[in-house]
Amino acid sequence: MTIVRISDDALALACGADTVANAFAEIGCTVERTSSWGMHWLEPLVEVNGTGFGTVTPDDISAILENCSTKSIGKIADHPFIARQQRLSFARAGRTRPLSLEDYEATGGWAGLTRARSLMPDAVVSEVTLSGLRGRGGAGFPAGIKWQTVAGAAGARKYVVCNADEGDSGTFADRMLMEGDPFQLIEGMAIAAHAVGATLGYIYVRSEYPHAIAKLKAAIALAAEIIAPFQIEVRVGAGAYVCGEETSLLNSIEGKRGEVRAKPPLPAHSGLFGCPTVINNVLTLAAIPHILIEGGAALYDSHGIARSKGTMPIQIAGNVKHGGLFETAFGITLHALIYDIGGGTASGRPVKAVQVGGPLGAYIHPDRFDLPFCYEAYAGVDALIGHGGVTVFDDTADMGRMARFAMEFCAAESCGKCTPCRIGSTRGVELIDRICAPQATVDAVAALPQMHNAAKSARSRAEDIALLGDLCETMKDASLCALGGFTPYPVLSALQHWPEDFEPEV
Repeated sequence: MTIVRISDDALALACGADTVANAFAEIGCTVERTSSWGMHWLEPLVEVNGTGFGTVTPDDISAILENCSTKSIGKIADHPFIARQQRLSFARAGRTRPLSLEDYEATGGWAGLTRARSLMPDAVVSEVTLSGLRGRGGAGFPAGIKWQTVAGAAGARKYVVCNADEGDSGTFADRMLMEGDPFQLIEGMAIAAHAVGATLGYIYVRSEYPHAIAKLKAAIALAAEIIAPFQIEVRVGAGAYVCGEETSLLNSIEGKRGEVRAKPPLPAHSGLFGCPTVINNVLTLAAIPHILIEGGAALYDSHGIARSKGTMPIQIAGNVKHGGLFETAFGITLHALIYDIGGGTASGRPVKAVQVGGPLGAYIHPDRFDLPFCYEAYAGVDALIGHGGVTVFDDTADMGRMARFAMEFCAAESCGKCTPCRIGSTRGVELIDRICAPQATVDAVAALPQMHNAAKSARSRAEDIALLGDLCETMKDASLCALGGFTPYPVLSALQHWPEDFEPEV
């Protein structure tokens, strides 16, 4: 009997996985739909009787079954892209069926929850604290401290909220995990609920992830008895990027406008519906079951460097030959990620810049590609790891235009509550346009009587660049949330490392 395993991950489906699966089924093969291995450049990736075949189409099936296909990559687990990883959160990726309780239990599923429930809640919090786990969403705040705060807070009710509003460009780990291993996320939330005394949880997912939403709802129904009395509901966002910020997300769940709240109070004291609330993102909660197994906290702490502990699912995207998900311990360099693992640019041209941390992340110059991938090292050069997205650009990229895009993106996505973000981003777009415009254009615009005062003030280009720097510092220091506060990172890094891209067009 020929057993064919092929992913039903959204990316695989977009590449034609359903068509390939149906073609195998029509000729009598047994087809199993699994999670994705994360080797995106090879999708649809098919495993036939233990051997992998990359970028398969229905026309390849005859050669595959006759053992003469040139698309064989051997045993998938032995492929260098997979073999050199340190997979914890994605240990089941490519190996299990997403909605199979049997597969999940056979691969260690629910062991963390079982052990957690054998411990007192404060002991569970201590395990998470000892592991060194930090939030995988952006700021890298220690998860154990957040849980301890919620556990000790007074409230009529407590909540666990999973931030699955994965909106950063070049990121897809949340989607992959929700579609491929939803029980792991559910188990992590149930452990958190036991630790802090919550009975209800919410998973806030962006509407652009229909496959993830469907998988989560089905998995929650299948696991309802296992996680009882804890209950989980899925809430679907409406596409606002700012709802990835935790307090804006809480407002959205409550049915209010997605608008940032001032802090304090922190959500750990007064969060969802005014009650103490744990808010963690998907990758943070997915790490919890591994930490709660016997010896898991020490094992997790043994990975990584300095205060960046554990593993990070790094998402390699952009102009890169081998894009996909690569989970490894903190400390790897961008040079290794881009060249040894990613294979360099897809275009074959030199790498000009890499943006780490989504649209608000700094652009890293090749001179800094030996920087270790960890929170402290990146903070030291005014950069951020964020959600672990790595987007590669070749030497055709115009960094002046990319800086302008950052300000334009902020202006479009701002919730409008604070002036530095709402107005600062708009003025930032205007400033960059003025800096990059030919002098003749600047003079002509300044002569128009209906133009605003800034355009008529006849500032020099050097003065405009200095003003852009001042504006960025104001946005960093005075914005209510990370949207306005981090937008200056790509702008200032582009201006620092590629000043020639801000020269006026001829």
